[in-house]
Amino acid sequence: MVTDILFLVERLESLVGSAKKVPLTNNVVLDQAAALELIDQLRVAVPDEVRQAKRITEDAGRITERARDEADQVVARAQEQAAQLLEERELVKLAQQRATEIIDQASSEAAEVRRGADEYAAGVLIRLEGECIKALTSIKRGIDMLDERHRTPKAGTGRPAEPVEIGQEQAEATARP
Repeated sequence: MVTDILFLVERLESLVGSAKKVPLTNNVVLDQAAALELIDQLRVAVPDEVRQAKRITEDAGRITERARDEADQVVARAQEQAAQLLEERELVKLAQQRATEIIDQASSEAAEVRRGADEYAAGVLIRLEGECIKALTSIKRGIDMLDERHRTPKAGTGRPAEPVEIGQEQAEATARP
């Protein structure tokens, strides 16, 4: 079709080029019937070319629109993924903060439990020490009393009681307050 139009345009150009010139002007005298016939042929040929060009333009428009839609979808998916990644990153950050808070709280509670246990143990040991001191004091009094009994003369014999020997460990235990 394009060749038909070009061929008709070349024939029109040839008709104008071979036309007789009007003296002292740039005007030419054309064969009216031949010029009108070429114009009619161009009219017939041009609509096919125009329809084909219109079809090509519409196809190009559809292709462009489809490409634009696909590009919009790609951009939308990319934005969605970016938002999801940001949300995941924020969730990870929040989880890390929460984990740090839990660890700090657990460390604080563990220190408090240790402190309480130490205080309880110290209290028990202090009470035990008091009980031990009381027991040692009672033991010492008992030993002193036994020593005193053995030093006083036996009734009816007139002799002093025989000393009771106490072992090294007993002596050390009685020496402590």
